[in-house]
Amino acid sequence: METSRLRLEVLTEERIPELFQNIGTDPEVYRWLNFPAPKNIDDLDTVLRNYISEHQAGKRIPHAVVLKESNQAIGTTSYMDLNPAHSALEIGSTFYAKDHWRSFVNTECKFLMLSNAFEVLDCERVTLKTDSMNERSRNAILRIGATFEGILRHHMKRPDGTWRDSAYFSILRSEWPVVKVNLLQKVERQTP
Repeated sequence: METSRLRLEVLTEERIPELFQNIGTDPEVYRWLNFPAPKNIDDLDTVLRNYISEHQAGKRIPHAVVLKESNQAIGTTSYMDLNPAHSALEIGSTFYAKDHWRSFVNTECKFLMLSNAFEVLDCERVTLKTDSMNERSRNAILRIGATFEGILRHHMKRPDGTWRDSAYFSILRSEWPVVKVNLLQKVERQTP
């Protein structure tokens, strides 16, 4: 999956050192994820190798987010909670190098992931969720055109042991044509 500026490729072990180099250990990047900020490459390696193992087990499809201009991986995003029986999946475990926040990267990634989900994988529903306290992520999910569905209380434990309430959003196949047009307009506005 690719646009003129970025490519999503299935995550491999070879990209892990590059991801660590480009994302680093900034706690703000990892604040809302279900693992603590890595202290070193080994910590991130453990998490990403787990994603790769889940892929081999058919539970997840992790992607490296690669800038085509530099061929550098600057983030990751996944298809998860794969449910072929109900034509559904979730897009999640998304995090990028901080200098790519509020740039074209998330818009184009979501456009590629959603296009593939609805037009190739023939999904009926795509779920997106985040910590209910993560306003930046909640607003980003709404901006791409997802519908807020509600909060699952005490849905999972955070790395610090406190309970996380999860905000759930979705896009349905019937909504995709309108969401797609809006996302394409956003991509065009962000293109230099």
